[in-house]
Amino acid sequence: MNKNYAQLSVDDFLEGQLLLIDKPLRWTSFDAVNKIRYSIRKKFNLKKIKVGHAGTLDPLATGLLIICTGRFTKKITELTLEEKTYSGTFTIGATTASYDLESPVENQVSTDHITAQDVENAVSQLSGTQLQVPPIFSAKKVDGKRAYESARKGEEITLSANTVEIKKFEVDCSQLPVVRFLIVCSKGTYIRSIARDLGEKLKTGAYLSELRRDAIGKFKVVDAIDPLVFQKILEQEKG
Repeated sequence: MNKNYAQLSVDDFLEGQLLLIDKPLRWTSFDAVNKIRYSIRKKFNLKKIKVGHAGTLDPLATGLLIICTGRFTKKITELTLEEKTYSGTFTIGATTASYDLESPVENQVSTDHITAQDVENAVSQLSGTQLQVPPIFSAKKVDGKRAYESARKGEEITLSANTVEIKKFEVDCSQLPVVRFLIVCSKGTYIRSIARDLGEKLKTGAYLSELRRDAIGKFKVVDAIDPLVFQKILEQEKG
């Protein structure tokens, strides 16, 4: 899906566009939406335009973010239902409070006894349909507040488990204690929670050390564009 963004008119964006954005590291999904909205408004001197995204990515994750403009924002709910494909790394032998590198690494233990077969056995138990408890550092709402807001204050939080499906879970254990993975999963699956669960199965702890979203349904990150490149394209065509 390769679009010539420079050729799109104001009416094209208002009627609706589905933009494939490659979210940079440390950007929030909201940062990416804001950059796209700003670029379109500046290009066409618009006071406002509807812009939204289909499926949040954490700041420490990179990869595909589907951004919809204009009337296509009505498609967001439908798009969030699509299966997701992720790749990245888990690091075993330690934990973090957020299950990723947003929090300091702690509880470090030796993993010398862990073999590739041990990891494969744990992975097989974490594949298929299952109940998954979301991370406390997540956007899930508890008593009207985002869970991460309470977690960052050190408040006790209890999150209910959700039914998710891990449709594919492949690992490369050639660089233990780092485990490379490819996961295809249903809507609502937290890869950070898979890291936590893997660590519990291995009795060593584990955390998510790298994450990239490669696909949402039929849409691929190889067809996506950096938000700053998108901005540059629009600015170059101005005037």
